[in-house]
Amino acid sequence: MEITPIWAAAGAGVFGLLIGSFLNVVIYRLPKMMERQWAIEAASYHAAAHAEEPAKVSNEPFNLLTPGSCCQSCGAAVRWYQNVPILSFLFLRGRCGSCKAKFSVRYPLVEAATSVLFFYCVFRWGLNPTGLAWCFFSAALLVLALIDWDTTLLPDDITLPLLWAGLLCSAFQWVDVPLVDSVFGATAGYLSLWLVYWGFKLVTGKEGMGYGDFKLFAALGAWFGWQALVPIILMSSVIGAIVGILMKIFSGLREGGYVPFGPFLVGAGLTAMVFGPHAITATMFRTLGL
Repeated sequence: MEITPIWAAAGAGVFGLLIGSFLNVVIYRLPKMMERQWAIEAASYHAAAHAEEPAKVSNEPFNLLTPGSCCQSCGAAVRWYQNVPILSFLFLRGRCGSCKAKFSVRYPLVEAATSVLFFYCVFRWGLNPTGLAWCFFSAALLVLALIDWDTTLLPDDITLPLLWAGLLCSAFQWVDVPLVDSVFGATAGYLSLWLVYWGFKLVTGKEGMGYGDFKLFAALGAWFGWQALVPIILMSSVIGAIVGILMKIFSGLREGGYVPFGPFLVGAGLTAMVFGPHAITATMFRTLGL
């Protein structure tokens, strides 16, 4: 029996709920895994420099699968029936089943967002390599946006696979971008922000962005081609500036007065996926009356 597009998309939406639940784990744990690795490396370098025994760093297994999910307040294990996407949050009224501590509303929102994105990708492109590729793209961007917002980190574990995936999808013609445009997009995306970074640093002596932003922009160039870079950077810069000004007015800036740039690149990337990169500039020009 042939699966109709709407049923394929609905199945993808349900699968997106499950993936969204896993993405919550990635968003929380991946930065901590990176911090632990940095602590191990720092202890090793310090010991080697001073001819000492390395300081002990916890060697308890901590990765995306181990240990199991638990309440951050009381440490109680989250049972499988307490971990059903969205439904468990609603049934428990957003609280731990043991200590009644509040859970962040971000958890069901991430699950819902992933479900909607997966539904959209499969409904638009079908249950095929192209649709699945854009599902992967959406999930990766969602994780990067939230990790960057929380920690100002854009992990290589996600940005680099996203970059290579864009090039491979172009090579296999799973996306409507010629391989040459994809390669030039990745190259130009990285080098453009790299030049901005060093220009800003030479003039001000400060770092205006991190290397993760270069890699993320390169990944977007790989997925959309070099022609999309100007619309994407324009949209992300304008919205980032507006949000930064509003946060400054309402005293929402963090210590140091910075706003992570990654979430705005992600927003522009998802907009380009839905409407096309050139629709971004057209919409912005109409909004500005140009």
